[in-house]
This record gives sequence, structure tokens and C-alpha cells, in this order.
Amino acid sequence: MTERIPTDDMSDGDQEEIVLGAGSVARPAGAHGHPGGLALPEEPFGPQQPELAVTTDADDLMEAPAADLLAVQAGVEPQARSQWAYARIRFFRHKMAVISLFVLIAICLIAIFAERVAPYGYDELDLFNITSPPTLKDKHLFGTDLLGRDYLSRVIYGLRTSLWVAFFVAFLSTTIGTTIGAFAGYFGGTVDNMLMRFTDLILTLPGLAVLLTAAAFFGTGNPLKVGVILALLFWTAIARIVRGVFLSLREKEYVEAAKASGASDFRIILRHMLPNSLGPIIVNTTLVIAAAILIEAALSFLGFGIQPPDPALGSLIAAGQSEGFDKWWLVTFPGLVIVVIALAINFIGDGLRDALDPTQRRVRA
Repeated sequence: MTERIPTDDMSDGDQEEIVLGAGSVARPAGAHGHPGGLALPEEPFGPQQPELAVTTDADDLMEAPAADLLAVQAGVEPQARSQWAYARIRFFRHKMAVISLFVLIAICLIAIFAERVAPYGYDELDLFNITSPPTLKDKHLFGTDLLGRDYLSRVIYGLRTSLWVAFFVAFLSTTIGTTIGAFAGYFGGTVDNMLMRFTDLILTLPGLAVLLTAAAFFGTGNPLKVGVILALLFWTAIARIVRGVFLSLREKEYVEAAKASGASDFRIILRHMLPNSLGPIIVNTTLVIAAAILIEAALSFLGFGIQPPDPALGSLIAAGQSEGFDKWWLVTFPGLVIVVIALAINFIGDGLRDALDPTQRRVRA
């Protein structure tokens, strides 16, 4: 569309023929302090629109789709996004967290389908390849142990046991800690004092000594028992976090409105307050998974954790540490797997912390 825009103080030579396209802004040729004309877009959402536009708000960078910005300028209300949608966008902008997520998913799939992935059985013997170093021969990629058992297969089966214990500990400890922290933060007063003093008492106990004593008293070797013992000590951190969040949330207007409408305390906790506390809870759960894997490996290494015939990464390291540097692969490969899992989970927790923080505006590279 072509149009001539004359003005009173512009001669015929100063007037410019302006081509108005979709979303274009026109100014006079001389631009002698005169504002330009704004042409309304004929096709505001055409195929040439950029996917994302960046604007500045209070010195913070904030991402918004270009279509939303144009809709606001045109007086049309854009479609609202939920906080979970923005959290998902922020998480997938965290490159290390995304890479770690795929690594963890791959590790979990390998552990779940260990029977199909492992080249040999967990206790299958190969008497012709005893203490063989890593080699492509006969698919002994991680070598063999003192009895000729394929070490890659033993690591895969041990990975499944260690991950099961870690996720069980994270689930049970998060459930216990969230329940105690929610009650303490919401009801306050005597309930808060009793629950928090009990939490402080658990925190004062020496963790390793309690774990060793409990393992000796309840017995070792069973992954379920080891998981319960670890969970009964890991819930204190999440309880204190949830209590602090609930202390601030119970003063919010929507909680007061729910009370005024006659909602019960349990409905307010479950329906209104707990969903607004999921960010810190999820982040802490990921950190508990990493810590549980390390502690379980330490207990198995000391002989108080999972014992044969149940496979575990810690017990594999304990079995190979007596061979020293001559049989280096017996310690190196289970240890590397533990390090990779711990790093991946910590990076995921870092990404979730940034994504679920409602005050987070700046997108990390």
C-alpha cells in the first residue's frame, strides 16, 4: 500500500512517498522533529514474524512471544500462560540441566532393562577370562573380576539396585519431611514447637554413627531396609524448608479467603498451600537422590549396606578395592558411574531451582 502524507510546513520536495507494510513505522524524509506515521498491520501475524521478542522491564530481561506483543499493541488480550509453562521454558534454556536430564533418563532405562542391555548375567562366569582388563574381546568392555564375571554386566545390575534405593529414599523422606514441615508451618504454636524440636533432635545425631548402628541392629543386605534407614535420617532438611515456606504462605490473602469461605485446614494445606511449595520440594528431592546414592555406596563399601548376592555399586567398589592399582577397573568404573549420576542429578536440581523460582526472570545460557 502506497500513500503520500503531506504536512503544512513541508514543501512538495520534502514530502516522501512511504510504503506501508505490515507493522511498519514511517517518518517524514526530513524528520525535522516531526513524529512519524504508524501504519496498522494488514497481516499482523504473518509468516515473517519472529518467534521470540525481548523487552526490558525493571532492568530484567523477560521473554515474550512477538505475537503477544503485537496483540497488546493492537488492543487484543493475549492468551495467558501458566507458571508451569514459563518454568518449562526456563528449564529447557538451562543447557547443562537438559543434557543431564537426558543422561539420567538413559541411565535409568539401562538399569530398568538390565536383562536386555547387559551382555552377560550378573553371576555368569567366564573361566577363560579371569581378571581380564577392559577389552572388546567377548564384549568384556569393563573387564572381568577375580571369578571371570563380566564387570559391565555387574555394574549395570548394581546400577539398578542403587537407583531403586535412591528414588525410594527420596520419595519416603520427602513425604515424611513435607508432612511434618507443613503441619508445623501451618498450625504454628505448640504443634510447631514440638515438631521442630524433634527435628532438631534428629539433626544433632551423628549421621554416620546412627546409620551404622541402625544397619547393625535392623540387619543389612536388604535394599528395602537400607532405604528405610536412610529415609528416616534424610527428611529433616526438607521439613525445615517446607516449614519456612508455609510460615510465609499462611499470611497470604488467598489463604485468608479460603479460611473465610469455610475451607478446612487440610483442604487449605493440600489445595492452596502445597501446590505453591512444590518448587523447593522438587529441588530438594533431586538433591536427596544424589546424596542417597553416595551414602548407600559408602554404607555398602563399609559392609553395612547392600550385600551379595544383591548387586550394588558400593559393594562392587568394596570388592575391588583390595586389588589395588593392578586391577584398577574393578574400582574405576563403578566409581565413575556414581560420579556421573551425582553430577547429572545436581545439574538437574540446579536447573529446576532456576526454573521454579517465581522471581527468576533472567534466562540462563
